[in-house]
Amino acid sequence: MESGGNSLPSGPDSVKRKVSYFYDPEVGNYYYGQGHPMKPHRIRMTHALLAHYGLLQHMQVLKPTPAKDRDLCKFHADDYVSFLRAITPETQQDQLRQLKRFNVGEDCPVFDGLYSFCQTYAGGSVAGAVKLNQGGSDIAINWSGGLHHAKKCEASGFCYVNDIVLAILELLKVNERVLYVDIDIHHGDGVEEAFYTTDRVMTVSFHKFGDYFPGTGDIRDIGYGKGKYYSLNVPLDDGIDDESYHSLFRPIIGKVMEVFRPGAVVLQCGADSLSGDRLGCFNLSIKGHADCVRFMRSFNVPLLLLGGGGYTIRNVARCWCYETGVALGMELDDKMPQHEYYEYFGPEYNLHVAPSNMENKNSRHLLEDIRVKLLDYLSTLQHAPSVQFQERPPDTELPEVDEDQNDRDKRWDPDSDMESDDDCKPLPSQVKKEYIEPGRTDSVCPALSSFCAATNMMAIDEPRIKVEQNNSNKPSDQHVEMNS
Repeated sequence: MESGGNSLPSGPDSVKRKVSYFYDPEVGNYYYGQGHPMKPHRIRMTHALLAHYGLLQHMQVLKPTPAKDRDLCKFHADDYVSFLRAITPETQQDQLRQLKRFNVGEDCPVFDGLYSFCQTYAGGSVAGAVKLNQGGSDIAINWSGGLHHAKKCEASGFCYVNDIVLAILELLKVNERVLYVDIDIHHGDGVEEAFYTTDRVMTVSFHKFGDYFPGTGDIRDIGYGKGKYYSLNVPLDDGIDDESYHSLFRPIIGKVMEVFRPGAVVLQCGADSLSGDRLGCFNLSIKGHADCVRFMRSFNVPLLLLGGGGYTIRNVARCWCYETGVALGMELDDKMPQHEYYEYFGPEYNLHVAPSNMENKNSRHLLEDIRVKLLDYLSTLQHAPSVQFQERPPDTELPEVDEDQNDRDKRWDPDSDMESDDDCKPLPSQVKKEYIEPGRTDSVCPALSSFCAATNMMAIDEPRIKVEQNNSNKPSDQHVEMNS
């Protein structure tokens, strides 16, 4: 399986893929607040690079419809979604108890347009999943998505709505099995928790572990019940470089693809694992980070690429631009073209930046132990689980705006309005604070239960929510249990 990750000019990667790219020009206007490391402006910078490198003309460029309340409530609790919709900077002082309950206010501040921001990035990820389900693309991209820390009933780690879980639920309408891979420096805890007890979704997270947010993702956390061995965690130390990273990524993911045989893959491409990130401590180059995209692309399985973390924003834009080129099978010149954010990239004005000389604390012995243990876990999975479906559930209705039919000159402006295509068919801080309501004894998640009932998905049982002390070796407090 490792042979699947060939370079672009030869092997499977030489085959062109049909790529859909989801972008809302308003997303760059949202502002978490002064001094906050999360800056949605990086999405606009990425888009400008894509435009001036000439990549937009090789993709279907779509403006997704914002997700509606009912879309978000397919995973999130109704009262949490209602809170996000209603809260504003002006009213937050009157809702201190609710702010504490939903973990909003510090890492996850209230800012102008917060709910619209959530609707925007979630709408792009769900629309990408719908596009893949319909066979309209081989690869769908939403760089504004990938907010992997959000929980069913609370915000966490700069994330309010878990667009990844919503996209996976959409993919499960068509695919028996979905693989989630996370290369953000932080553990993909929100996604892992949501699917911790199912064998229909496998989650694989490569992350910094040990006195680092969110504190979860031990190698011993492997899933629970039917989901045992379907959650894999790759705990890493400071300074990991390209060679060390791929000594784990390729054999582990290669074996996962062989054993699990997913119908679709979601790859969270958090760029805080790059060398020099403001909050990160890894030492990956942009090419090393992108090699994960290249490797996943080589399996020729429907692929949803999402953003995530990344706090040195000039490098985030560099990375996601280059990875868009990888998705398209195009190599990009290192010399950056002139564009409206050109001065951000000085003094070299290059696409790639050299990694640092920081110490790699991941010894060969440590890496080999991790590799052997995870491959041993995978060896217990003798065959991919199968699922018997009833009638296919309807696609989520998210009409998209197709920019391909518009004036070609307008498409290069990252802030231009995108007119609707009449012929387009509607597309069906770093300390986590736990808050448990006194006396709460819920055992069933009504939001996901309603989703399953409405879509007639017999493969998904009523999901269960457990309220318990945080323990990395126990099942999480919110997960979806699914039948095999």
